[in-house]
Amino acid sequence: MVIAFIVTLSLLVYSYFIYPLILKLIAKEQKLSLETKAPLPSVEVIVAAYNEESCIKERLENLLAQDYQGSLRVLVASDGSQDKTGEIIESFDDPRIQAYNFEVNRGKISVLNDLVSKATADLLVFTDANTHFESNAITVLAQSITGNVGAVCGELHLETDDGNQNLDGFYWKYEQFLKKSESSLGSLLGANGAIYAIKRELYQELPADTIVDDFCIVMNVKKQGFDVVYNDQAIAREEVAPSLSEEYGRRVRIGTGNYKAFFANLWALSPLQGTLSWCYWSHKVIRWFGPHLLLILFLTNLALIEQPIFQALFYCQIIFYVLAVWGQKQAKKNKEVHKLVKIISFFVSMNVALGQGFIKFCQGNSSGGWKRTARTGENS
Repeated sequence: MVIAFIVTLSLLVYSYFIYPLILKLIAKEQKLSLETKAPLPSVEVIVAAYNEESCIKERLENLLAQDYQGSLRVLVASDGSQDKTGEIIESFDDPRIQAYNFEVNRGKISVLNDLVSKATADLLVFTDANTHFESNAITVLAQSITGNVGAVCGELHLETDDGNQNLDGFYWKYEQFLKKSESSLGSLLGANGAIYAIKRELYQELPADTIVDDFCIVMNVKKQGFDVVYNDQAIAREEVAPSLSEEYGRRVRIGTGNYKAFFANLWALSPLQGTLSWCYWSHKVIRWFGPHLLLILFLTNLALIEQPIFQALFYCQIIFYVLAVWGQKQAKKNKEVHKLVKIISFFVSMNVALGQGFIKFCQGNSSGGWKRTARTGENS
């Protein structure tokens, strides 16, 4: 029991604290050289939308306003939206917009597969309906794909109102550091769905029940032997979900998708993959099974509670979870709490959502369908 407790605790501490520290020590600053003189490839932006009438018009206008000097088209589809998303995308008369208003909701990856099958450009840029690109974002992405680079991930800035209790933006900065460091080691894991690009011929159609499409699409690029890089000069912006409750639902769905992605990418677990395998285990796999580790930690600690040191550690765990619950209740009441309590609440909420996602996965509830997440400033 003692060994199980120590190993479990060590894995959690390693993944969240020691691994980032190691990356900081060994990773080098990566500055990508942009091929400004090379001919710009043709680009098609892929946008799948569901019930996005509040932002889809602005999203398309933002893409049309890009300063890209090469050939640029936007393939956008409404996936059986129940609002006016379909009408809005069809109202654009700009020849650079190719709109598809699907009547039946099939799920995001099915729409992506359809749009990519209609694409003819050299480069595909994937983005979300609620994202805003800086004017040079597509140019930077296109110029980043040179040599053996098959995909590039841009940088997403999550914006939040002062009163927002959701710490997703804070956690995302931590994730960005990991992505940049892993990219410098040639082992970037996936991308973020808001802003990334791949060579069109490297896209591999995914099953209709795929959920974390951005991760799987880019991991398939890596599997084919091409490099995946991170370029923080290609900037996109999004608003954070307005509350922990809104963010929780999204994380449950992503959690379900993570376990599907785990079994779809067993090849990346092999030590023969070198640094990629080390990063995959350290950054993704251990964290995906974080809820299981936390449960084992609690139960082994409970079994050892007769020993004074483990009794003290058990009380620490109880205090930790009490603070998490209290912090979430205060957040629901829009009451301010200490930042440490916010971080504890976010960590526990994230792992509970991931655990619920695992249960849904085991129950076979892993549909690729989607539910729109409310954003700051909208009615939830």
